[in-house]
Amino acid sequence: MSVEIEPPYAADIFGEDRMPLARLYTAHLAAHGEELGLIGPLELPRLWSRHVVNCALVAPLLHPGRVGDIGSGAGLPGLVLAIARPDVQLVLIEPMERRVDWLLEESKRLGLENVSVIRARAEDTKLDEPLDQVTARAVTALVKLIPATVHLLRQGGEMLFMKGARVTDEVLAAGKVIRKARLSAVEVLTLGEGTTPEATRVFRAKVN
Repeated sequence: MSVEIEPPYAADIFGEDRMPLARLYTAHLAAHGEELGLIGPLELPRLWSRHVVNCALVAPLLHPGRVGDIGSGAGLPGLVLAIARPDVQLVLIEPMERRVDWLLEESKRLGLENVSVIRARAEDTKLDEPLDQVTARAVTALVKLIPATVHLLRQGGEMLFMKGARVTDEVLAAGKVIRKARLSAVEVLTLGEGTTPEATRVFRAKVN
């Protein structure tokens, strides 16, 4: 299948100065993603709109500081956010060795000095200092994701989890977990409506 043509709105989201890196990353993912098991064969015709741009929409929500990306896999959203936000330090947390190898090699190829990679599951990860924010995309339901990641954040830190259309149901199902984790300012954001074909839904909450 052919790779999706770069959509005109991509440059508005990444910024003209970051687009060369975004193009390079997307080209690398298109060339090697399927053989490495990072993306499925049906994703090439929607690689920009459904994946790369979809992740980049979260970039304005990041604060300068240290942001962890759980289950980074192909670098969605971790590497995309590192490209879009060079002022943010991204800590990519991924348990699978071949995916860790990809993340290390790709961040080096792209010259991303704001990326570090840890091979671990979120719940087993131990950091020298807590994170300011943590993100994840298509990892697991909130009822499991929240308790697996809350220990990684500092007090006042923030969760930014990219979710599907049923995110409201997930929030309701995770009510007890949200209370136990002492989360506040819980909300669901919808990003990209009217700009991109697929909106990005983000669960956002703060750790007290």
